[in-house]
Amino acid sequence: MPKLVIVNRAGEEKEVDAQAGLSLMEAIRDNGFDEMLALCGGCCSCATCHVHIDAAFADKVPAMSEDENDLLDSTDHRDATSRLSCQIPLTDALDGMRVTLAEAD
Repeated sequence: MPKLVIVNRAGEEKEVDAQAGLSLMEAIRDNGFDEMLALCGGCCSCATCHVHIDAAFADKVPAMSEDENDLLDSTDHRDATSRLSCQIPLTDALDGMRVTLAEAD
């Protein structure tokens, strides 16, 4: 069971236990981060689950799909660590990953 450090939009950090097999979006939402809108429910069709992941974990998450890349292009807050949290399945390899919720567009 990976532990994650989630940073909300106010800069407050919370360490959470996440269940391997869920998506990062589900883990964030299920741990009470109401800022995580995830309007499409994890179908990679909205970008409301945009996060910035710890660069040290970039090689431990799946490569970005073309659809995810296109959706991230629609946000003003994209950077090199931007991902859609619905597209990151949680594994034990992500234990300790720090994730920051992106600003809302």
